[in-house]
Amino acid sequence: MMVQKEETVLIQMQKRLAKMSRSHKTIALYILDHYDQAVFMTAAQLGGELGISESTVVRFAAALGYQGYPEFQKELEKCVKERLNSVQSGEGGQAGTDLPEIFRSVMKADTEQILNTWKQLDPNAFETAVNDILAAETVYIMGLRGDEPLAVFFHFYLHLIRPNVILLQSSNMSEIFEQMFRISKKDCFIGISFPRYSVRTLKAMEFANDRNARVIAITDDINSPMNLYSSCNLLAGSEGISIVNSLAAPMSLLNGLIVSMCRRKPKEVKKNLDLLSDVWNNYQVYLNDEIDVINEEDLESK
Repeated sequence: MMVQKEETVLIQMQKRLAKMSRSHKTIALYILDHYDQAVFMTAAQLGGELGISESTVVRFAAALGYQGYPEFQKELEKCVKERLNSVQSGEGGQAGTDLPEIFRSVMKADTEQILNTWKQLDPNAFETAVNDILAAETVYIMGLRGDEPLAVFFHFYLHLIRPNVILLQSSNMSEIFEQMFRISKKDCFIGISFPRYSVRTLKAMEFANDRNARVIAITDDINSPMNLYSSCNLLAGSEGISIVNSLAAPMSLLNGLIVSMCRRKPKEVKKNLDLLSDVWNNYQVYLNDEIDVINEEDLESK
């Protein structure tokens, strides 16, 4: 079987991940998360890093359609070079060197990502996600590295809408499991991950799925490995014009979820905000830092 040359080795791994054996899946997940390191490893070194035999690594490359591990490694090297070239050239010179032009290019790319996400959004999946989040006894949210701002943003506002919202944060997988070991079929897990995908987030999603919790994946593509253990997939474009992933469309998607839930639970949201406002006033949380205060009359007029 020959590998389709128009598809990168990373895409090949993503597409076949669900059907891989446990050992091959371990290799694939490591490479997807650390391909810029794996490219310099021999089959023996990669196997040693993962506690897997060298022959298993070689068979993994063969299973993907390569004649041997060296050929697989060369394809991996192309992915790294592509990434480096995109950084150095601003994606083929699209962004130029003029600062206002660079800014316009970034804004244009972000706008396109939002429009594409809107056009391709699955309304049934979106509604399912809203229902699952509101119905869950406890909601767990996880997003690491570059995805952490998205997780923090969503956790902050979801906490104002409903109780029992847990943001999972740790660089240690055992600590993450400790934070979510009570998860059950009554709960909902939201995994947020965009390239480069997080193995830790995927492992947590697998654990949540094994416990029969509702699992929602917020990621960039139908072939994303984050969809392996999810019961509901929400996709948002994240491709930027350099090494920086665009968070514009993912943030817009999360904002849409928040607004939808606020409209489903207006009385609860108002009650929570009133309680929070009392706390701020009673304990002078903001002191004299506030610049402007919006009252209920202002909200009603809008």
